[in-house]
Amino acid sequence: MRKTLLATLLASILPVGSALADDHAIKVGTVAGPETQVMEVAAEIAEREYGLEVEIIEFTDYVTPNAALADGSLDANAYQHEPYMRSMVEDRGYDFAIAGYTFVYPIGAYSEKYDSIEALPDGATIALPNDPSNEGRALILMHNLGMLELTDPENLEATPLDIAANPRDFEFREIEAAQLPRVLPDVDMAFINNTFAQPAGLTLDDALIKEGPESPYVNLIAVRGGDEEREAIQQLVKSYQTEEVEAKAEELFGAQAVPGWK
Repeated sequence: MRKTLLATLLASILPVGSALADDHAIKVGTVAGPETQVMEVAAEIAEREYGLEVEIIEFTDYVTPNAALADGSLDANAYQHEPYMRSMVEDRGYDFAIAGYTFVYPIGAYSEKYDSIEALPDGATIALPNDPSNEGRALILMHNLGMLELTDPENLEATPLDIAANPRDFEFREIEAAQLPRVLPDVDMAFINNTFAQPAGLTLDDALIKEGPESPYVNLIAVRGGDEEREAIQQLVKSYQTEEVEAKAEELFGAQAVPGWK
């Protein structure tokens, strides 16, 4: 079952502690788009194999699903990678745990004005996702290509303030991840997560820069600390880590979704 909500209205729609407490029904948060369609397949398997009712709650941003998990409105969420979850835990004091892994969705840099990195002019305006880890993810890719130099290329939460050398005088705009496809026409290049690139008709084949399959940014199913061994959560994980779910992801994403549990 899918239920679509405006994330900004969550507090008034989902009261604290509203997630179902028994092990026959759970609420799982996803970000609206094709990743929700993948979770729907897992939900069908969970009901068929375990009699588990999975209610999917859709969000439109990266912050609110974690707030909803922390306050008990959700039993789990599935939309983020570990570096992002760890940054939210450190920043907001959440008690989260990893129940299982889903897919790697490589990030790419896209342009409507240029067809190669070589064509990108000095002083180009580059849009970056403004969430803590994905911004660093983009900057590290640029560092690895020699486009700039970071003070610490191992810092997964790097921002433009951590750039030690910018020989091509790139200008950076920090934008909410969900808005990046909309601002793409207004900038020279934008780093866009696959969560938002795919619905906008962008594929890694279009990207001027793209992450490889060795990416450490594997998405996961997050739960509150202590719930990772809960029966219903483990049933959800087992239902997700199946060939049926993998096939749905391949249908929707092609090679842009790499199973992270193998």
